[in-house]
Amino acid sequence: MHHNLAERLDRVRWNRFHATVTIALGIGWLLDAFEVTIVNNVIGVFKDLWHLSNTQASWILSIWFVGLMIGAYGFGFLADRFGRRRLFLLTLLIYGVFTLLTAFAWNYQSLLVLRLLTAIGVGAEYSAINAAISEFIPARNRGKANATVMNFWPVGAILAALVSLYVVNLLPPDIGWRVAFGFGALVASSTAFMRKSIPESPRWLISQCDLTGAERVVSGIEQGRGDWGTHDRPAAGKRRAPFSVWEQTRTLITRYPGRVTLGCLLDFSEAAGYYGLFAFLALFILPAVHVSSQFAPFFYLIGNIGALIGGLIVALVLDRAGRKLTVPVFYTLAAIGALLLVASIQTHSWVWVLAAFTLANLFATGSWISAYPTFSELFPTHLRSTGIGISVAVGRIGAFAAPLVLTVVADAYGMVAALVLLASFWLIGAVAMIPWMIYGVEGKGCSLETMVATDPVS
Repeated sequence: MHHNLAERLDRVRWNRFHATVTIALGIGWLLDAFEVTIVNNVIGVFKDLWHLSNTQASWILSIWFVGLMIGAYGFGFLADRFGRRRLFLLTLLIYGVFTLLTAFAWNYQSLLVLRLLTAIGVGAEYSAINAAISEFIPARNRGKANATVMNFWPVGAILAALVSLYVVNLLPPDIGWRVAFGFGALVASSTAFMRKSIPESPRWLISQCDLTGAERVVSGIEQGRGDWGTHDRPAAGKRRAPFSVWEQTRTLITRYPGRVTLGCLLDFSEAAGYYGLFAFLALFILPAVHVSSQFAPFFYLIGNIGALIGGLIVALVLDRAGRKLTVPVFYTLAAIGALLLVASIQTHSWVWVLAAFTLANLFATGSWISAYPTFSELFPTHLRSTGIGISVAVGRIGAFAAPLVLTVVADAYGMVAALVLLASFWLIGAVAMIPWMIYGVEGKGCSLETMVATDPVS
């Protein structure tokens, strides 16, 4: 019966339910981008307000990645243990509460603690959201829907740039940043109402042997609605035996080493490349071409329009060209984009730097938006969120380390050497895809069950 339910999910034509799920879950990516961009824009305010050193200010950025690692891995396991629905409601609550409290931070130490706790909620979103969207969407639309969800990232970055320009910059320094964090909490609370209407993943219910609950949800999806009467828990006596995070992790590493390795390398590559790009731009490139702090938000605004275009291109081609072609092509283009910045710097013109950055951001965003749907569909349902969480946690190591390494290289050998290193970060993902291109399963139009059944020990 469970095979029949999965086939019915893949046969359903796109309807109102799928659109609602895509929007409601996409807000999580918007909130992450909003937080990261806002903090980058107001870091100078914190330095002046609390008389911080450069090292202290850098920890405001770095602590975010620590929280993402904790949230992605820890809550990834919890999403496999207790279900997707509970987690993507809880993660939104954690984010909303702690970003609101961040608006009332009274000193540097309280800001760090609240940033860490907010990031845990956002990291948890990575695992629960990507698992859920893969499991709800028909196979023929899975890549497009997953990419569309992640296209909320550049939308969030654009929104943050606008808030910085027309709210933060126009208010007194000690007030503007507080209003910005409160705005994030407002978006989160409004999104909670949309998410309440999303049922539990039927594939997760099947993995817990609750075929009755899964049937109810699938029937609702076929009619274009969620099933508000579905219980969060499987029926008593039908649930799988309890398992621990270590059991989940050990099972993934021993039974699916190739898939775990691919997920980790793709995420490490994109995180090191993406966050390295933005950190290097702010620390070295913009000062070199004399871009003022007042103009910087416009710079990021235009650059993120390029990012949105890149994400939309991936959403259009991922289910047509397939993962095996789209992912390595965009990672290679992202490496080329980093080298284009080398050429733009030689002109000493911010106009050419902006053009190169916009193109580099287009390729960079297209890369990670193509990667997440690819490694989200590699793992079986009962391990999927944990597998995504491990991949994201390893990736945040790249996000944490890349700005530091690039800074050391730039100070010692110059900006050209650092940008060549940045390009090499992107090539890690392109090279990692080669074995999968040869031996792996193409996810385009392929059911999640077939993805796992084929070469299950890879």
